[in-house]
Amino acid sequence: MITRRDLLAASAALAAVGPVRRAAAAQSITQDKLLEFSPLGQVTLLHVTDLHAQLLPMNFREPSVNIGVGEAHGRPPHLSDAAFRKFFAIADGSPDAFALTSDDFVALAREYGRMGGLDRIATLVNAIRAERGADRVALLDGGDTWQGSWTSLQTKGADMVACMARLKPDAMVGHFEFTYGQDRVLELAKAQDFPFLASNILDEWKEPVFPASRMITRGGVNIAIIGQAFPFTPIANPRWMMPDWNFGIQEELLRANVAAARADGAAVVVLLSHNGYDVDRKLAVRVGGIDVILSGHTHDAMPRPELIGSTILVASGCNGKFLSRIDLDVRGGKVAGWRYKLIPVFADAITPDPAMAAEIAKQRAPYTAGLSKVLGRTQGLLYRRGNAHGSFDDLICDAMLAERDAEIALSPGFRWGPSLLPGQDITADDVYNATAITYPASYRAVLTGAQLRDVLEDVADNLFNPDPYYQQGGDMVRVGGVGYTLNPNAAIGRRISDMVLLRTGTAIDAARLYRVAGWASINQATEGPPIWDVVGAHLRNHPEVRPRDQSNVKLITT
Repeated sequence: MITRRDLLAASAALAAVGPVRRAAAAQSITQDKLLEFSPLGQVTLLHVTDLHAQLLPMNFREPSVNIGVGEAHGRPPHLSDAAFRKFFAIADGSPDAFALTSDDFVALAREYGRMGGLDRIATLVNAIRAERGADRVALLDGGDTWQGSWTSLQTKGADMVACMARLKPDAMVGHFEFTYGQDRVLELAKAQDFPFLASNILDEWKEPVFPASRMITRGGVNIAIIGQAFPFTPIANPRWMMPDWNFGIQEELLRANVAAARADGAAVVVLLSHNGYDVDRKLAVRVGGIDVILSGHTHDAMPRPELIGSTILVASGCNGKFLSRIDLDVRGGKVAGWRYKLIPVFADAITPDPAMAAEIAKQRAPYTAGLSKVLGRTQGLLYRRGNAHGSFDDLICDAMLAERDAEIALSPGFRWGPSLLPGQDITADDVYNATAITYPASYRAVLTGAQLRDVLEDVADNLFNPDPYYQQGGDMVRVGGVGYTLNPNAAIGRRISDMVLLRTGTAIDAARLYRVAGWASINQATEGPPIWDVVGAHLRNHPEVRPRDQSNVKLITT
């Protein structure tokens, strides 16, 4: 039940929107334009993924470097900036250029405003349901939904469950959800009115932990939704948080589930996936019978799906920047045609949904004062996304070097978190949005130069192995205090070279011991202060942040 206080909060949120930005109006970015679509067939699928608990609009810069290896080299989504715009015929300086590429980001962000916000997504979803009829629309959540903010961390995902309940998805899958521990995941999944699907998670007796699929009917068409959790969760994240569950791609199980869905009368089979784009591309070739793959995990946003045989592969970005819509025309028990739109969620052009705005205000209210605390100010663009470098990660590494008395700092290559514009305050909320995980301890260790190189080589192989089934997504571990050369196309064990300790300019000695600080260790009982406290302490001592233009990593991409 929405209280008077909730309605007042929602009214305040609506008033804060104010008039649509001058540039947005000039460019005809309106809610009606964003929703423009020529309906097709009987079925509409909506897809949102990798929200990372971001309830409010934000800036998020797409990567300037997105390396593909093997068969993925030079193919979308492994294009960026001018090459990306050329491939998809996107005009320079346009709203789509701002939403999908990185160059001129600061100027375009000031022109077009923030993106995302779950209250704006709710408005779009509700409008599409009203236009098509709710009995023709299915909304699917691609996972990495419950993690990524301070409120989600403090409520162990309950804030996102409450907000997503108002969107009424038909199913979801997971990845970072599992870092709340298997008991909490089961508890939250049970509390939802829609299923948490995972065809590829088995318990110690090789029994399914979650439902593999759900059959729904939309527009008179039977649709099987099969869920695929991130297959490498126990490798990329702490195994001790989900000790009794076995993950993996599980191709044979997927084939069996597709066959079972067809036998049960499914005219359309949808894979709701958190595999990552390149894994899903390979999967589409190897597993037949899937009509649509809704891909998540790697945060790629594709303005057009890729057609692989008869399988339509969709990628919907991250952080609430986009909502995918795909209409299906089903005839004779199979997909005869389809039409697609990647809808950019321009926050200033969309009227927030009052009920969702009230729910967001309610969930954030206990924490608002602390989240709004100003810790510093940035004099340049702070961003995270990039294969080997992000200026927000430089800030985190600088904090560990200073506050943990280290020569070298390592920060994980996470792909979520805000982009802050030059002159913008850095709030506690911003820092939490880049660091809020359940294993945040900033550790100190002593490593030899050889061990350090092995760490970097191991991460590089997880990202750049030419076989997608050996890739875990994400970006290279960020480094502070050290520089090196990365050749993603080199052989395993030979991708890292020319390692240098930056403060002295001397080569890293394989036999010498170095003081190394890091965070997000997957080892249980890791000791150290939470990383957000380390960054906060650093900002108290250095409140004016001047991001570096250059990466510590030299890339060889040819």
